[in-house]
Amino acid sequence: MMSAEERLDAVFHALSNRTRRQLIADLAKRPARVNELARPYDMSVNAISKHLFVLERAGLLERRQEGSTQSCALTPLALSSASEWIERYRQYWTDQLDGLANFVEEQARET
Repeated sequence: MMSAEERLDAVFHALSNRTRRQLIADLAKRPARVNELARPYDMSVNAISKHLFVLERAGLLERRQEGSTQSCALTPLALSSASEWIERYRQYWTDQLDGLANFVEEQARET
């Protein structure tokens, strides 16, 4: 079992690849079989499966066996840990820039 920090690392690693981000966008439309997901890409089903494994390991999707094929679906709230981490630092930088803007305005009034 992964710790929260390891899971966050896995999520950011999964999101660092353009193909995996596109697979997430595809799966956001609807669940799909692995072979359906592979069609639009110039990749083999095996190559797409490797990308899906990275997404699955990060907890971003789940696979279900349906007969001889596998179906993939996004995991609800899977991106929440990354979103919360980003929001924390977005807020930090917003506060820092607001403070700088206030300082510049005060300096401008004094001159």
